[in-house]
Amino acid sequence: MLPVDLIAAKRDGLELTSAQIHEFIRGTAAETIPDYQVAAMAMAVYLQGMTSAETTALTSAMLHSGARLEWPGDGVLRVDKHSTGGVGDKTSLILAPLLAALGLQVPMLSGRGLGPTGGTLDKLESIPGFRTSLSVHEIQQLTQDVGCVITGTTRELAPADRRLYAIRDVTATVPSIPLITSSILSKKLAESLQGLVLDVKFGSGAFMKTPQAARELARSLISVCAALGTPGTALLTSMNQPLGRMCGNALEVQECLDVLSGHGPADVRQLTLALAAEILLLTRRCSNLQQALDTAAAPLDSGLAMERFQKMVHAQGGRINDLPPAATAVDFCAHRSGWVKSIETEQLGLALIELRAGRRRLEDPLDHSAGLEMLVQPGDQVDAGQPLLRVFSKLATDIDDRLRQAVIIGDEPPTDFSPLILEHLSSSP
Repeated sequence: MLPVDLIAAKRDGLELTSAQIHEFIRGTAAETIPDYQVAAMAMAVYLQGMTSAETTALTSAMLHSGARLEWPGDGVLRVDKHSTGGVGDKTSLILAPLLAALGLQVPMLSGRGLGPTGGTLDKLESIPGFRTSLSVHEIQQLTQDVGCVITGTTRELAPADRRLYAIRDVTATVPSIPLITSSILSKKLAESLQGLVLDVKFGSGAFMKTPQAARELARSLISVCAALGTPGTALLTSMNQPLGRMCGNALEVQECLDVLSGHGPADVRQLTLALAAEILLLTRRCSNLQQALDTAAAPLDSGLAMERFQKMVHAQGGRINDLPPAATAVDFCAHRSGWVKSIETEQLGLALIELRAGRRRLEDPLDHSAGLEMLVQPGDQVDAGQPLLRVFSKLATDIDDRLRQAVIIGDEPPTDFSPLILEHLSSSP
């Protein structure tokens, strides 16, 4: 069947066979199908959706469009985590060395930030010398030597996704659950894992704004994981306020160091331990949640997770002692008294872009020393003139209007708080 016939079938709402989807993805990866036909198929999927079987076939086809990481038959379990992204979302930097300290191996492929959400690679690149473009051989070798790596994907892994995502990005077809699912999992499953935990975020600072939308995506992700033979589990977590106190690349690395030292913000520690516990349950290292949480906490409190993080940074060329200091700080203060009604996290993400702590386009330069520190949270009572945020910047950028849109002050205390972890979803292959 010609690509135009496949596109027409999908446009008309017909279900495609696995063979048809695999043939289309082979042509996409080989670039024998032109951009305009790939774009037309992406739009047809965006408008018509896909069945669970189609989404699984699409993910499988994209996964098999390139190489997969290979591991020796040594009985060591390889695991990973994926987050759908948010402001102050820094748990990957803590979770990977924590799991490595527990005897698991974590070949974590991560990405850069774009728009209001931050990127794991951007945070790590604030460490001078840290390399995030490891080869397949380096990923495999360092994972076995150190226990964990955090790096960008390579051209060999899921090449169809690279082309398809670039086309989706310029054709307004990014927000499609089948396309999101296949994009995430084609890269993560190329790591050849025995367990994957998914942090699917909802709220003002998340891609999915409502719990219902996040739940739909989480169910799609764990369903495809199960169909393709990888145990997966998901947590729905709130992004109705930033995670932790610090937002911005070097600032967040420093906050991670605090958590790795057994301190740091309670919410960062809580979510990291919850994600680690899911992995320990998935891999049957623990038999119940409390045992898993206690087991996960031990490397943070003993310093073993910090030691593993330092070893990973050194192995990837980083110099953690040369982390750049924060830029000059200025406080943003309340213009009135009242209660912090809500924090519009997306507005904070946009403020970070204006400070050059985030980017609108992938080629935009970053200021790793820039960022924000949260001094209040929803429910706090504040007085006029009280500092609400601390702004770190080398620029003379006036973002006061943006920050007023981000921290909403009302006359009464709020009553509708989102819990940090709303729900747990799981499936098994």
